[in-house]
Amino acid sequence: MKHSSFLVVGGSGFVGRHLVAALAARGASVVVPTRRRERAKHLILLPTVDVVEADARDARTLAALARGCDAVVNLAGILHGPGFNLAHVELAQAVVNACRLAGIKRLLHMSALGADPSAPSEYLRSKGLGEQAVLAADDLEATVFRPSVIFGPEDRFLNLFAKLAAFSPVLALAAPEARFQPVYVGDVVKAMLAALESRAHLSDTGGKRYDLCGLHEYTLRELMQFVCAVTGRRRLIVGLPDGVAWLQAWMMEWLPVKLLTRDNLRSMRVPSVSGNEFPFGIRPAALQATAPAWLASAAMRERYDELRWRARR
Repeated sequence: MKHSSFLVVGGSGFVGRHLVAALAARGASVVVPTRRRERAKHLILLPTVDVVEADARDARTLAALARGCDAVVNLAGILHGPGFNLAHVELAQAVVNACRLAGIKRLLHMSALGADPSAPSEYLRSKGLGEQAVLAADDLEATVFRPSVIFGPEDRFLNLFAKLAAFSPVLALAAPEARFQPVYVGDVVKAMLAALESRAHLSDTGGKRYDLCGLHEYTLRELMQFVCAVTGRRRLIVGLPDGVAWLQAWMMEWLPVKLLTRDNLRSMRVPSVSGNEFPFGIRPAALQATAPAWLASAAMRERYDELRWRARR
């Protein structure tokens, strides 16, 4: 990919930071638009990365940044509303229009497993509509990726469970039987890199959708049990009945930091699993073999800090 150039929308986020770093390591030039440059400070030091303050919702602004690039990658997304339509539908259409204005044919788009305009949650419906907008652009070579929940060192999934387990001896879990097939962020990046290189090395991926899932399925309860075991915390996990879970989610929506919403519960009604093989011949990393590397070390640091506090050091 040396001498190639890419525009990565949403490049300052969890998946974005890994993809941008991988592209830069291959010698590619990368432009990352962001509303606040400070939020992307972890990318600024990368030698071939240009972080630009810009409104990614404006097609003409994006087109100006994309002009001359080999491809555009759209990773923009939010987990909690309001703003699903803006982040997942309007922005996706703005990216499509920007590609047309800039004369760029190659587009990679991040959707979600279970995305569908008729899905039970606003999150999955908006993701489905955004996916449709991208694939309806017949004049572009667009590839859509549909991951299950993505885990990695900076994720807001397993790490959130670890933080909750650190503070409470009893964990009240909504939707404990919700099913997931977690995929490692490094494997998501590998798939996207393979798609960007597809013209030279693989069959054409334009107009196709790829499910991205890990090796094994887990219930939410099993994932929480796994995190507790890895971090060395013995916790009582209590699955909440639907009515109580709904009340819990409603109450949490009033908190400044959103941990769970009623829309999240609606999303978890759709199993985030897939029977399709991981694309491009990539064998995904197993969660049980990968996640302990950072979960266990983080737990050790927390216990060390706690011991220092108790010793008044």
